[in-house]
Amino acid sequence: MKKFTLLSLTMIALITLTGCDAIGTIFEAGMWWGIILVVGVVGLILWLLTRGKK
Repeated sequence: MKKFTLLSLTMIALITLTGCDAIGTIFEAGMWWGIILVVGVVGLILWLLTRGKK
């Protein structure tokens, strides 16, 4: 019974650690999309402001 419990805990740890890695990858991709969108919006606003002064 003790070996079964240790095996169960090991399997649960392996499953949850790969899940955390997948979530980390998703958040990293989301962070990059956020950075790209913020830079794009700021660039668009600056372009509109400089265009309006002419």
